[in-house]
Amino acid sequence: MKVSTYNINSINARLPMFLEWLKKESPDIVLLQEIKTEFNDFPFFEINAVGYDAKVLGQKSYNGVAVLSRHKMETVCEGLPDFTDENARYLEVVVKLPEAKVRVASIYFPNGNPPYNNPDDTSKFTYKLNFMDAFYKYALKLKQNNEYIIFGGDFNVIYTPDDVYNPEMFVNNALFKESVRQRLSALIYLGYYDAFRMLYPTQNGYTYWDYGAKAYEQDLGMRIDYQFLSPQLADKLISVKVDKNPRIGEKPSDHTPLTTEFAL
Repeated sequence: MKVSTYNINSINARLPMFLEWLKKESPDIVLLQEIKTEFNDFPFFEINAVGYDAKVLGQKSYNGVAVLSRHKMETVCEGLPDFTDENARYLEVVVKLPEAKVRVASIYFPNGNPPYNNPDDTSKFTYKLNFMDAFYKYALKLKQNNEYIIFGGDFNVIYTPDDVYNPEMFVNNALFKESVRQRLSALIYLGYYDAFRMLYPTQNGYTYWDYGAKAYEQDLGMRIDYQFLSPQLADKLISVKVDKNPRIGEKPSDHTPLTTEFAL
């Protein structure tokens, strides 16, 4: 089983590149974030034509998540359970592979930084913390089911100083604040495994580079996209790859895919 997570930063703006990537890489499951389109404007026809079903939780111009699969799947949750949210940030499905059922969620955590024109506004940061708290409670509930589970997506968290090119620059950033990192630690303490760090404990594993200032060329990146695995699935992990090819292609997203493979 091959699973990719990818903040695509507008599915319709990246569609030709994305379709070529799908045909080349052929993952079984793809978790998308920031699709930035409503359900009716999602390119279902083009996605179906290259062999994928799609489940979509869309939103006009902002946010939006989707799950693509080469196998049958059914939607479990549209939106994070027990958390009232007007934004499209959480979509959970069960994928029925020949070997097993896998519960997967595509997640787009809030950024949490204040608006540029109002740096004293803490409402977005409070929203981020509340979202993370609700996610922790739900992840705790799911772990008791002893299932194959993948939480994948853009978590908007720089977990350690090794996960960003210059940690001193991000001390006051909502992606790197101690309260945010502690909440991600809590998920790990529950027993969910960071797939990339399982196999690469010291590599930077950057998945995001800003568009400006030649950030990609100078490798001024950060690792904010993750796949967290239940123990049952972590035992089956055989490979992890940060695929930089889409980031250097035509009209790229500022993120790039993170892909895992499992021997089920």
